[in-house]
Amino acid sequence: MYFRRDNMQIIFFSTNQNIIEELAQRHQIKNGISVYDLDSLHEAIQQHKESIVICDYDSVAHDLNMLITSNTLPKNCVVLETAPALSTGKSLILHGVKAYGNSRMLSVHYFQMIQTIKKNNIWTYPELTVALTQTQKKPQLSEDAREIIDTRLTQKEHEAVMLVLEGLTNEAISQELGITLRTVKAHITSIFSKLHVNDRISLVLLLKQ
Repeated sequence: MYFRRDNMQIIFFSTNQNIIEELAQRHQIKNGISVYDLDSLHEAIQQHKESIVICDYDSVAHDLNMLITSNTLPKNCVVLETAPALSTGKSLILHGVKAYGNSRMLSVHYFQMIQTIKKNNIWTYPELTVALTQTQKKPQLSEDAREIIDTRLTQKEHEAVMLVLEGLTNEAISQELGITLRTVKAHITSIFSKLHVNDRISLVLLLKQ
């Protein structure tokens, strides 16, 4: 029922028909398209420009890696795996995948994931989100990253973004800087706008490159 609310076509990319049927049934996905190889995937994407490609990593990992190395990864690419691993998730997100998680996730999480992607944001499960955003104290930034921060952000925003890079939550940043949670949220929103990113993970990826 979820996908009657939007115009984005769901494309399943898997060689395991049982997985596709399980996903479609669990999340009540109507009119999803199933593809089994790269040729049929490219054809489906050409026919449906507004689409979300759900890749079954257990069966198409090799093909997915080919898409990554050839820089032809679909715009909205979701990767699901029966036993998600932090190292795999970090690598896939760093290479442009929009979401990574458990292929047997609950429907409420699946719906949240799809809505996040529709907003052009990145979705990951909590442990992976922490692993992607957390870094050592006083993170070392490249000269390019420091120039971006120094020229585009205010002093308070600079302080906030450094704490974001340390993996602190908004609540922790509020306590660290002695400001209200509302002010922290305002700083974070301003930082996203000035650095042209949509979420914390995109921010970290930008400044860590």
